Amino acid sequence: MSGRGLRFVTRIDAAVHGLRARWGRWAGRVPTVVPFIGYGGDGWIRVLGRVVLRKPGRAPADRFTSVRGWRSFTSIPVRDAVVTVTANDTTGQVHGDPGGVIDARFEVRLPPGWSSVRLSIEGHDGVDFPVFVVDEAATFGVVSDVDDTVMVTALPRPFLAAWNSFVLDEHARTPVAGMAVLYERLVRANPDAPVVYLSTGAWNVVPTLTRFLGRNLYPRGPLLLTDWGPSHDRWFRSGPEHKRISLERLASEFPRIRWLLIGDDGQHDERIYGDFVRRHPDHVRAVAIRRLTPGEAVLAGGRASVEPQGDQPVPWVYAPDGAGLSAQLGALGLL
Repeated sequence: MSGRGLRFVTRIDAAVHGLRARWGRWAGRVPTVVPFIGYGGDGWIRVLGRVVLRKPGRAPADRFTSVRGWRSFTSIPVRDAVVTVTANDTTGQVHGDPGGVIDARFEVRLPPGWSSVRLSIEGHDGVDFPVFVVDEAATFGVVSDVDDTVMVTALPRPFLAAWNSFVLDEHARTPVAGMAVLYERLVRANPDAPVVYLSTGAWNVVPTLTRFLGRNLYPRGPLLLTDWGPSHDRWFRSGPEHKRISLERLASEFPRIRWLLIGDDGQHDERIYGDFVRRHPDHVRAVAIRRLTPGEAVLAGGRASVEPQGDQPVPWVYAPDGAGLSAQLGALGLL
C-alpha cells in the first residue's frame, strides 16, 4: 500500500479510538494505569504499562482469575496520557503513546534487585509496579522467547493464533515441559541475573502472559512486546524487527552482561539470534534452542531452514524440552 493509503488507514484507526474513548467516558469509565514489570540500571528505570478506561473501582485480575484473551483487546486505551512516576523521593512525569502504552526511561537511583514504583494519573488512585534494577556487577542475563519456548501456542498459524490470543485464557495454555525448572535453576545459579521475556505479541496481552508465567512458576521479569495495527509505513509491525531492536537496546543498556538467548526452531529465533551473535559476540554467553515436535513444527509453519554451523563464536545447544537444554547448559557451567 502507498504512503497515502497508510496515512488514511491510520487516520481511520485514530478516529475509531477517539469514538470509543468518548463512549467510555460517557459511560462513566475512568483512566486507569495497568502496570507492567519494569527494569533498570544504575540511575534509571524503564517504565512499562498501559493506560485504559475502566469502570471505577474495578480491580485488576489476579493470578487466580480466569480471563479470556479477547478482553485484553476490548480495553479502551487513553491516548497520550500523562502519568506521574514516584520512586523513593523522586517524582516526575512520563507520557503514553496513542495506543495508551507507557514505555519511557525515567531517571532515578534505586538499589539493585526488586523495587516498587508508583504510577498515578491526576485525580485518580495510583498503582504500584515492580522494577528489577540490574546490579552493575552483573555479567549474566537471560532473554527468552515466549511462544513455543515457554508455552505451546503454534502462533504463526492464523486460526490458532486467533484462538490462543482471543479465546483461551491463561489457565488453558500449555507450558513447555521442563522450561520453568530450567529457568529456576538458572536464576538460582545466577541470583543477580535479569530475566527478560521477548515476544512478538501485542502489549494488550501482557497481563495474561504475566499471570501465565507466575502460575507456572517462571521467574519474574519484564515482558517486551510490541504494537499491532497500522503504522506510518506498514499495515502491521514487524515481529522479527521488534526482537532485533529489543536485543540491540539490551546490549546498549547493559554492556557488561553476556546473555543466554533462549528460543525455538519454529521460524525466526535462530536467524535473529544468529545475526545478534555475529554483531555482538561479546554480549552472548550461549544460545539455547528448543526443538519443536513434528506436530508443533507443522502448526508453526515449519522449522528454520538452516542451523548455525560449528564455527559460531558462542555455543549453541538444542533439545526438545527444558530437561535436555538443562543438561547441556550445565555442561557449559551455566547451572
